[in-house]
Amino acid sequence: MTLNRVFILATLPLIAACQDISGASNGAPNQFIAEVPESILEIAAPNQNLNALQIDPIDGCYTFEHVGPVENTMLPLRARNGRPICTRLEAPAGA
Repeated sequence: MTLNRVFILATLPLIAACQDISGASNGAPNQFIAEVPESILEIAAPNQNLNALQIDPIDGCYTFEHVGPVENTMLPLRARNGRPICTRLEAPAGA
């Protein structure tokens, strides 16, 4: 009887680790931009997912969803010259 209690108490942290604590629900609405501006499509570098774009609220730059073999990651959307595409102007370095 005591062995069963020890087993149950030992497995509780493992079961708790399986919970989704990210705050994201499985039924979340699509948060990607529905209509991407034509100017963004023209300057974006190839091989980026232009169907899954968001604007990062921290820096105002566009990000796209990269679907990898293990996880999906939001990466900065880059122009053909390699610079990130943003909705806000960057502040000067001395400001």
